[in-house]
This record gives sequence, C-alpha cells and structure tokens, in this order.
Amino acid sequence: MNTQCFKAYDIRGKVPEELDSTLARKIGQSTAEYLLTQSLDDQPKIERAIVVGRDVRESGESLAQALSKGIMDVGVKVYDIGLCGTEEVYFATAHYHTLGGICVTASHNPKHYNGMKLVAAGARPISSDSGLNEIRLIVEGKNKGEVLPSSDCSRKGSIQGVNHRQAFIEHLLQYIDVKELSPLKLVVNSGNGGAGLLIDALESSLPFSWIKLNHTPDGTFPAGVPNPLLPENRSQTSKAVIEHSADLGIAWDGDFDRCFFFDERGRFIEGYYLVGLLASLFLSKYPNQAIIHDSRLIWNTQEIVGKLGGIAIENKTGHAFMKERMRQEQAVYGGEMSAHHYFKDFFYCDSGMIPWLLITEYMSMTKRSLSELLSCAMQRYPTSGEINRLVDNPVEVIEYVRSRLIDCAHSVSEIDGLSMDMGSWRFNLRPSNTEPLLRLNVESRENPELLKTKTETLLGFIEKFSLSR
Repeated sequence: MNTQCFKAYDIRGKVPEELDSTLARKIGQSTAEYLLTQSLDDQPKIERAIVVGRDVRESGESLAQALSKGIMDVGVKVYDIGLCGTEEVYFATAHYHTLGGICVTASHNPKHYNGMKLVAAGARPISSDSGLNEIRLIVEGKNKGEVLPSSDCSRKGSIQGVNHRQAFIEHLLQYIDVKELSPLKLVVNSGNGGAGLLIDALESSLPFSWIKLNHTPDGTFPAGVPNPLLPENRSQTSKAVIEHSADLGIAWDGDFDRCFFFDERGRFIEGYYLVGLLASLFLSKYPNQAIIHDSRLIWNTQEIVGKLGGIAIENKTGHAFMKERMRQEQAVYGGEMSAHHYFKDFFYCDSGMIPWLLITEYMSMTKRSLSELLSCAMQRYPTSGEINRLVDNPVEVIEYVRSRLIDCAHSVSEIDGLSMDMGSWRFNLRPSNTEPLLRLNVESRENPELLKTKTETLLGFIEKFSLSR
C-alpha cells in the first residue's frame, strides 16, 4: 500500500492520488491497533474509544467515515465530533479520556489535499518520533502480525456522535477574566474554514462587536484556501480593519489551530512578535518557567524571556516536536513564528482560539493597541517574513549557503535546518516538512537596510538552484 502521505508529524497528501478511502480505513485499523498497545499507567481510566473529527474540506466526510470504519473493524468505539477544528479533537481526546484522537485535515494545503493529525491518550502527539512510523509499518503489513495481540476483531466497534462544544467553550473562557474585557471591535476572517463555528459559540459570552468575513464553512474555499501566511491572502482582512476602524483583525487557517493578527492600522503582524508577547504574559503570572520557541526567528523571544527571568529553549519546528518538548520541560507556553501557540493548561497542545482571547484581554487591561504593545520589538528586530522557494535539492542548497557564509559566522546551529548567527543579522534556512519548499527567515538588529541586503544575498544563492533554471 502506498504510504507516501505519511510525513514527519502528520499524514497529508493529494486526494485521491495519495490518500483515499481505502487507505483511510487501513489507517483507522492500524492506529487503533497501535493505540491499544500503549502503556496507560498514568491514565488508568481510558475509554476504549478514539475521537474522530474533520475540517471543512469536501473530501473530509468520506475520509472520516472510512477512518471510523477502520477503527471499528478493530473493536474500538468511535466518538464522532463532526465538523471541528484540530484543537477540538485534542480537547475531546483529553476530556473524554479516550485512547486517542484523529482530525481529518490538511490545514492550509490546497483544497485537493487532505490528511490526518493524530494524538494518543491525553492529547499526546503522534509523530514520526512517537508512533507514526509504527502505524505506517502496520498499514504496510510490515509489523510482526496482521493484527496486534491487544486488538479484538471478534467484536465490532460502534460509533457515537458526541457534542463536546459547550465543554470546550467553557474551557476556553477559563483563560481570561471576561469582566476585564473592553467592548473592542474585531474583524474576524474564518476563510470559510471552521473558525466561524467557534466565534458564534463564543459570541454571547464576550462584549465585542464583530465584522465577520468568509464566515460560513465551505470546503470549496470560494475566497481561496485559508492561509494568512501568504501575503496575497491578507488584503481583505487588512482593508476591513481600516474600513471599520476596528481595534484588531484576526484570521485563521482552515482547521484554525493557527490565528494571525492585524493591528488597528490593518498591518499584518508577524507571528514571531506574538510569541514574545505571549511569553511575557505567561512569565508575569508564572515566573522562572520554561518557554519553548522554534529556530526560525529567535532574538526577540530570547531577549524578552531572559529579561523576565524565564528559560528560553530553542526547538525543532513542527507541532508534534514542540508538544513533545513542552512536556519534557513542563513549559508553561510555547510558540512558533508560523502562528502555532502551545499551552501547558491545554494539554501542551496548540490552539488558534486561546491566543486572541489572551491578547484582547491584555489590550483591554492595558488600554493599549496591538501596535503599541509590539512597536518596540518590531523596531529592535526587523524580519524578512518567511520566504519560500521551490528547489530541486534542498540539502544541496543548504550546503551551498553554508559554504559561502561559514567563514563569517559567529555561530551555527542545526536544530532545524541551518541557522547562522552573523552578529548583526542571522538567518534560518530549512526544508518544509509538509510541502516541497525551502523556507528562509532573516532577522537583524535594528537595521532594516542590512536586513534587506542580506535577504537579497541569500535569495541570490538560492536562485542558483531554482526549479526554473
């Protein structure tokens, strides 16, 4: 069976060429078999069930049905939470004490893609380092037996619809003091993904006024695939903030495990700066705690965490890798510049809802706009934003860049791709784990012109290996 859709920390591929209902059913069987073998000593009251949810993609329902059939084939029950965000699968898995959970989603990938994000009991991540390779081997029939000893095919599992959302809303509201909130005006752009469902569920509990864009879930993505990391996908939110004199703009990707911010001027705010701000909020409440951050952009985060007495820990990019490190360090918060934010009190998982709730609370309490809260950091550490390029051989490109700059580097790190600190500027160059892209991020110390020059130099190196050559 073709399993090329298995990636570093999730499953993702074109439908039906790389992922279809036959493979989805086999993944359901194999995941259930794998989860039944896992030690549950620290969670003795585990339900013999797996949570299944899906995002809005048109292929999601049929893939989720096939996945559920596979789980039931092994004698395991399915808790079906239906149309949802990935973080709702995390919540339901922990809330209902199940063996694990699977969200059928391809996040921000093009609409003809789909995939799956998997977690074990307690919403623990399943990645290539923690079970995904084992599941792949079972799918391929390369494990020691067709069915593992702990599975039970003598009895068919069942499927049960579960309404988890009210409990999830109550959980989200625990992160803020609603009485402290000001009547802010918010532009919210769900990108026709699932975030609108949560906004509607939260609306009656919050004093905000709302301008809702692309609010209705629609897997055809009439406004384009929801991925606010792409500059061309930001103008609608930005214009709406300006037109309505809003206090803040918020946009989400399709499965809304990431949220993106626009200040009161309509400017898109790089997720890097939000990591530093959220780290400061948590360290003000929980001093001397660990903060996990990714390797792409680091100086602002490390400076803020250091000044507040926290422990900044650099880690490999990717939601599964970040969650694993969060648990190891018992970190109170973790953030990636790609707008993934992780919280100890949310089972060390990422959420696209908790960050904007915390930011609006802080804006309300300080009576300061988002631009005021972030202006210092943005001036001290200007960035290129993430730049993506298609290349034939990412490893070859990275080695070429290293060879050209190694003699001038103050330090070199390979925690994730290639990071080189050049003193007054630094960069990270890494291959994507989910797409055939090479990703570049550059930052400088209070020097936008140097940033521009060095970014152009690096892109010149990369263009020598462009697919268009």
